[in-house]
Amino acid sequence: MTRVVLAPDSFKGTITAADAAAALAEGWASVDPAAEFVHRPMADGGEGTVAAFAAAVPGARRIPVSVDGPAGSRIDTAWLLLPPTADAPSGSAVVDLGSTSGIELLAELRPWDADTTGLGQAMAAALDHGVSRLVIGIGSSASTDGGTGMLAALGARFLDAAGAPVARGARGLADIASVDLTELRAAPEVRVLTDVTNPLTGPRGAAAVFGPQKGLRAAEDIALVDAGLGRLAQLLDVDPAGPGNGAAGGTGAALRMWGGVLAPGAAEVAELIGLPEAIALADVVVTGEGSYDGQSGDGKVPSYLAGLAAEAGARAMLAAGRITADADTALFSASASLTDLAGSADAALAEPARWLRDAGAVLARAAS
Repeated sequence: MTRVVLAPDSFKGTITAADAAAALAEGWASVDPAAEFVHRPMADGGEGTVAAFAAAVPGARRIPVSVDGPAGSRIDTAWLLLPPTADAPSGSAVVDLGSTSGIELLAELRPWDADTTGLGQAMAAALDHGVSRLVIGIGSSASTDGGTGMLAALGARFLDAAGAPVARGARGLADIASVDLTELRAAPEVRVLTDVTNPLTGPRGAAAVFGPQKGLRAAEDIALVDAGLGRLAQLLDVDPAGPGNGAAGGTGAALRMWGGVLAPGAAEVAELIGLPEAIALADVVVTGEGSYDGQSGDGKVPSYLAGLAAEAGARAMLAAGRITADADTALFSASASLTDLAGSADAALAEPARWLRDAGAVLARAAS
């Protein structure tokens, strides 16, 4: 009997990690009905982080919350309550930026006005519940507000030269003359999950590298936001060059100021959901993501999972929406591209579960 650990990331915007794992299992079982499956859907701090914990942690409970989304309107979402443990006697809360302030929540980009208020409101709701620890995934950000929306929702005030609150989002950064942290809520233990190591400012900073993805495309606009982030770093007394401070449009810096510890998302999620223990008993580990490319080896879920599998003596296999020519597939004993199986990217995107089932069957045959 083959023991198969299924640990894909979400296929962004098309299928969740949990549903991807289920489809892979169905396809594999069509070839190898005696296989035993262990589902450990993964995330790296971005989209699907709450879902990954919900699927892997017994007794986890979604707590509904309504927040101000990045489009400027209220949205209904949830944070996840994990059961008490010895090091978190009142339980832990998992909150992800993707489901509260994420770019997937926008019908159109709002580079100046989207912000992280929703993330902060969900965190505040978890604090009101009395949790001992916050686990915060900060991938998939819609904004470059330096985390000001999040901190404001937790009690901070960002004021202009006249002492009035500045506008939300990147629009208000240039006007911040002072920061009032007297009412900022105290932080519990805070673990911040991110796969980004960029600094807050400069040519590799939040505005320059990630701003264009969020709609900041003119050089003068990027320079204006970069300068605003630099001023914010001075006022918050954080190092703008600190690794990870540029994550999520500067939210990494804001969380670090609040007492958060930034950590590689894939490794932290894996540890918290017990993935290394599951892989230690596995024959095969199947992972995947929407696009496996030349950057997927830099701390992303598939490369990290391949490393864990190698350490455990298990075979690592990959299913991805597409596998680009510059991707390093040598980490895997077999791989399957949904685009190749479906005949086109559009066909794969239209029916990801169908083609993931086919990919599961392909990988099962390769394992036999």
